[in-house]
Amino acid sequence: MSDQEQADAADEAEETETDADGLEDGDFVRVAYTIRTADDGRVIDTTDKETAEDAEIDVDEYDFEPRIIALGAGHVFPSVEEAFVGGAVGDEGTVDVPAEDAFGEYDPDEVETVKADKIPEDDRYPGAQVQIDNQQGHLETIIGGRARVDFNHPLAGEDLEYEYEILEAIDDREQQAAGMLGMYLQEAPEVRIETVTEEEETVTEDDDGEETVETEEVEKDVLYVTATQAMQMNQQWMFQKQQIAQDLMSRLDLDRVVVEEVIEGGGMGGLGGMMGGMGGGAGDVDIEEALEDVDVDADEIVDEIDEE
Repeated sequence: MSDQEQADAADEAEETETDADGLEDGDFVRVAYTIRTADDGRVIDTTDKETAEDAEIDVDEYDFEPRIIALGAGHVFPSVEEAFVGGAVGDEGTVDVPAEDAFGEYDPDEVETVKADKIPEDDRYPGAQVQIDNQQGHLETIIGGRARVDFNHPLAGEDLEYEYEILEAIDDREQQAAGMLGMYLQEAPEVRIETVTEEEETVTEDDDGEETVETEEVEKDVLYVTATQAMQMNQQWMFQKQQIAQDLMSRLDLDRVVVEEVIEGGGMGGLGGMMGGMGGGAGDVDIEEALEDVDVDADEIVDEIDEE
């Protein structure tokens, strides 16, 4: 083998080793990013609070901090995912995202004229977000009894620029679970993973065809999710909780997801009013004693009914 061939082989081996050590599908990473429109640099999403404030984005409703994403889970645009796979912690750059890979090309056929009475009166103004026949759109104009509604995504037809920095790899499964839920729900609920031991029965047959039931102890990894009130009201969670749970179990090698409901408030105060029409608050009266004190003559009641 010539010196050049040896050098080429060494370079190829080095590239293979680098690829093997790089990020791949299934890896979790924490990423800081800012997404802008390519034509005018308008910020549409960011993990940086100062950037959001400069762009006059409302910073009161969201937590601006780097996000945990799972490669291969569709958490980022396809062209961004391509840039991440094979990369490494510390990588940073900007990826050009064409409209077709982002929110799709603008489709003129998605602009429709509908009857104005399909839109609530409070939403009958240009720019209002409306839902008609299970389609989300924004109102362009309204004249008389007709409204023109654009059902394209607000960013349809926009090329984007995705500026990023890969901050760290995430190996802890609880952090991974919280990160995935954060991507789905725009908030990261409290989670914990516990290994529980359960008994499972298995049925086997011997050589004579006789069935034998055997019991064995097996360990299962269970993800517990504390569901806040906001999470329970989240539309994506309400309609897709089964798919979200399946995705979590598949990607994190879990056996079960348990959602723990949290009810906050000041106790049972609201029930006092309901009981009020029944003689006052139940907490102030011994119900059994009250019933014993009631003088009821059954024969009298029967006679009264017969008289009616």
